[in-house]
Amino acid sequence: MAAAKKHLVAIFAAAGLLALGGYAYYVNQAAPPAPQAPAGAPAPGKGGGPPGGFAIGVETVRVATSVFVDDVAAVGSLKSNESVVLRPEIAGRIAAIHLREGMPAAKGAVLVALDASTQAAELRQAEANLALSQANHRRTEELYEKKFVSARARDEAAANLKVLEAAVALAQARLQKTQIRAPFAGIVGIRNVSIGDYVKEGQELVNIEDIGALKADFRLPESYLSRLRKGQSVEVSTDAMPGQTFKGTLDAVDPLLDASGRAISLRARLENPDLKLRPGMFVRVRLAFGGERQGLAVPEEALVPAGDDNFVFRVVEGKAQRVMVKVGQRRGATVEITEGLKAGDEVVSAGQLKLRDGVPVRAGQGAAAPAEAKPASK
Repeated sequence: MAAAKKHLVAIFAAAGLLALGGYAYYVNQAAPPAPQAPAGAPAPGKGGGPPGGFAIGVETVRVATSVFVDDVAAVGSLKSNESVVLRPEIAGRIAAIHLREGMPAAKGAVLVALDASTQAAELRQAEANLALSQANHRRTEELYEKKFVSARARDEAAANLKVLEAAVALAQARLQKTQIRAPFAGIVGIRNVSIGDYVKEGQELVNIEDIGALKADFRLPESYLSRLRKGQSVEVSTDAMPGQTFKGTLDAVDPLLDASGRAISLRARLENPDLKLRPGMFVRVRLAFGGERQGLAVPEEALVPAGDDNFVFRVVEGKAQRVMVKVGQRRGATVEITEGLKAGDEVVSAGQLKLRDGVPVRAGQGAAAPAEAKPASK
């Protein structure tokens, strides 16, 4: 019985192997042969071009010459011509507020008045003592002329008179400090106190700003130091008022350079008669050195940044060629190219993200040359 069972197992195993081999043969015979690529054609998914060898559609522009003004751009912020936060020099309770928030105030106008009853009483006391001292001094002088008193008594009366005169002046000064006045003509800000508040020495009451003229503070790299002169023209613009520019002049150059950033701190001054500009605004400043020059211009969208470098794709014989360029000035949407291109070169202005060096391209109807640029001569 055992021998018969072993014989049956061997028969079934052999039958299974024969069936598996027949299935494998059938599958291999049924699979179609792989198509052969034409001679000289690159393998699918390899090479520099897109699948199938099709050219990538892009938009291109011609590099044109343009007139560039010799200037430099920077960003900065506006400050008041004069600005101060009013604070009392003495402690006291606010008795009256004469200011109107956001309205002009004349120089010397009383804006806030503290309770002055104590100071006024001290002044009257000092004036009474002074009057008595003046009378004593006159009598002492008369008696001295008649030889009834000594010179020492006369000197003591004169010294006492001066002490009491100083006491009156001190009391007057304390009384004046109860009135907080505008140190210059300007616009009053928003107050932080109300009538009846008790304020301490140095507590903030209200700010006042002279904005009839403004200061624009900005910074430039130290490489421009030798070209900076007081009185140079400055043009200021702000995102809050697009399309508008404001003229000014360079007013000061800080003699101390920033050691960490190697930058020069500059201050320009510009008039603000209509009070359109306000302190604290972010502004774009353009400082003119004078003179013009010819340069090559391309649209800003043609640049492909890579770290600290910039590249463009130039179209040469229907293929994209990656070219490193050096950038000069930027004027709106136009960029000056100082190295890497020449007038008349065709560069890609849209579609760069799909490109690699050597990829075939198909140029479409791209954007025209920059509006301010002169067409390149051929």
